[in-house]
Amino acid sequence: MTNDNYQNAEEEIQEIENRLRTLKQQSRRGRGDRYILPTSILIAVLLISGAFIYSQGKSVSPQQASLGNAVPQQASSPGFGSRSLDNLRPVSSEDHINGDPNAPVKIIEYSDFECPFCKRFHPTMQQAMDEYGKSGQVAWVYRHFPLDQLHPVKARLEAVASECVNEIGGNNAFWQFANRFFELTPSNNQTDVDTILPQIAQEIGIDRDRFQSCLESGKYDDHIQDDIDNAIATGGRGTPWSIIVTENGQTFPINGAQPYQLVKQLIDLALRE
Repeated sequence: MTNDNYQNAEEEIQEIENRLRTLKQQSRRGRGDRYILPTSILIAVLLISGAFIYSQGKSVSPQQASLGNAVPQQASSPGFGSRSLDNLRPVSSEDHINGDPNAPVKIIEYSDFECPFCKRFHPTMQQAMDEYGKSGQVAWVYRHFPLDQLHPVKARLEAVASECVNEIGGNNAFWQFANRFFELTPSNNQTDVDTILPQIAQEIGIDRDRFQSCLESGKYDDHIQDDIDNAIATGGRGTPWSIIVTENGQTFPINGAQPYQLVKQLIDLALRE
């Protein structure tokens, strides 16, 4: 790591300390300290891992290799220097939402269809929806974060394909596409897009000609870039990058493909807020 890397990590750790102080103050006010303090340790672990996993620079740590894809962000990148969860774009009808849009807890995932860690994290989120989505407690929001430096051309094209499926078939078709894509493809920019994209579109009943015309139109380029810019502005430096939002607006970041038990504990904390 360079000195800049360590400075970034120190900033993240300072954020952790601020959050822990807040949580301790809440616990002293009688808000269930037997839950809050152990969970605060969990949050610290997640944020510390993020400080190193998504730090700038080209070196890849053992943690990074196991949790998520990361790429260096240049100073000209949108949102650089003003990274904050406060920059999170509110969830709206323009988003792809799995579950009740009015759920008290929302998990916003910024993802790359070619990312092997996103492929690993997708079943984790499906498990979360099985446990919490059917009861209306949690909604899953999917946003695009294709990493061009790692997955040139293909990741963006796949993001466009998902938007075209959504345009033609609606929100349910979008999620069918995403689920099937992660099931079928090898990730790491190895997908045969000329075969897989029309195959999945056909499987879920999308008109082939309309789909191809949409793919070539460029109409979703700005939308996808907006998602990327927002991911970076909120602190995302790799994929998957997820943010849990509580009913009262508190936010908890999840860096990388964290295991289900950690995600579950954060969801339980968010539901108590």
